Order: sequence, then structure tokens, then C-alpha cells
Amino acid sequence: MLSYQHIYHAGNLADVQKHALMAWVLDYMTAKDKPLSYLETHAGRGLYDLGSEEAAKTGEAAAGIAIAEAWFDEGHPYRRALASVRAQFGENAYAGSPLLAANLLRASDKLHLAELHPGEGDALEDAMAMFSVKIHRQDGFAMAHAVCPPEPRRGVLLIDPSYEIKTDFDRIPGIIGKLHKKWNVGVIALWYPILKDGSHLPMVTALEFQNLSKTLRHEVRFPPVKDKHRMIGSGMFFVNAPWGLEAETQTLSAKFEAL
Repeated sequence: MLSYQHIYHAGNLADVQKHALMAWVLDYMTAKDKPLSYLETHAGRGLYDLGSEEAAKTGEAAAGIAIAEAWFDEGHPYRRALASVRAQFGENAYAGSPLLAANLLRASDKLHLAELHPGEGDALEDAMAMFSVKIHRQDGFAMAHAVCPPEPRRGVLLIDPSYEIKTDFDRIPGIIGKLHKKWNVGVIALWYPILKDGSHLPMVTALEFQNLSKTLRHEVRFPPVKDKHRMIGSGMFFVNAPWGLEAETQTLSAKFEAL
């Protein structure tokens, strides 16, 4: 349960999809002069060194952000956040979603990050040291249930597990349903892998059959970096999807289709 470390996969094409859309959502929501809450259930270490041995071992960043960053103009919030993180931490730095969010949010906004892995949690605290943030060293789903509805009530929750715990696919629709009932104004964003065996399909079907508000499903496909890799795509499922997000997903889909 505590074996997953994202450093081996940081900056891959799944991260590009997830982070580009989350950056757009946060940029859209911070355009309004009202504070918001940002919650994340599986924060990881927040900051990744793409020059590390672990990152080089899989080659996923080289086939991901190294190619895909050029898809976004310099004014895109994803590109702006990446540049900000490099300015802070060096040219090989890549922002995980917590650090990405912190660079796009304002002093009036609240961040709640959960990370259960001891080593990843320590690294997360170091990466987020310059920001005002509450780090919860506990199960992310438990944190979300405890904090929701947050204060401020306006906000975003990112659910981004590794899915190494196979029951996550079965549990997540019920978890999201309960969180939506508790926090009906919150934007809930779920990331999931698209695997060769279609493991994600029952979960997504269950989500689509629930009484959830303003849902949006976005999926992209890409070739595995290595033949043995099971992941062939990446998905995001939004509840209370902000206006304009569907158009952004269509623009991003066109980039992936051109790979």
C-alpha cells in the first residue's frame, strides 16, 4: 500500500493531461475575486527531479513533458506554473499537482494535502515549505471526508490514487457520491489510468449512473513507453465541471491525437 513512488512516472503523458486540465480549472476559478479551497487525496512528494536516476529509468518524462510542453503557449496556466517551479527549484524540476496548484493559487486560498507514505510525506513538506498549506499525514479519502465541506466552500478536490490498491476502482464511485452530497458546490476531479485490461470501465460506468452534477469525462490514448507497460491512456472525470472546460479538453485531445 505504501510502495508507490511517482518519481518513476513524473512528467509522463498522463501527468500532462491531468496537470494541464487542473491548471486550467484553477486559473479559471481564481479569475473570480473569491477565495477557494484546494484539496488533494494522494499528494505525493510535490516536486520531482526529471534528471534523477529514477526518472531516467522509465523514460516517461522524455516521452511526455519533454515533447508536450511545446503544445501550450507561454500564457497557458500549465506552462506558467512549470516555468515558476523551474525558477524556484532548477531546470530539471517538475511540479506535482500540489506544487502546481500552490503556484496558481493566491494567499487567500486554502490548501489541504494528504500523503500517507512517510518518505513522500517528508519530501512534500520540504517542497511546500514556502507555501501556507495543511499537510495531512493520513489516508487521503479519510482526509477528504473529514475536511468536506471545506472553508471556503468554493473549491476543488483532486482524487489521484496510484490504483495499486485494486479495490480503489470499486470504492471510488461511492466515495465521490458521498463527498458530492456533503459538498455539492465543490469541483471534484478524478484521475484514472486506462489500462489494457479495461479495469477502469466499471468505475466510470458507475460514476456516470450516479446523480452527480455537471459531469465531464475526458480520455486520451497514447502508446506505452515500453512494451511491458499496461497503461495505454489517461482519464479525468469531473463533477461540477466549470464552464469552458469541455472546450479545453477538446483542444488537448487534438494534441494527443497528433502524437
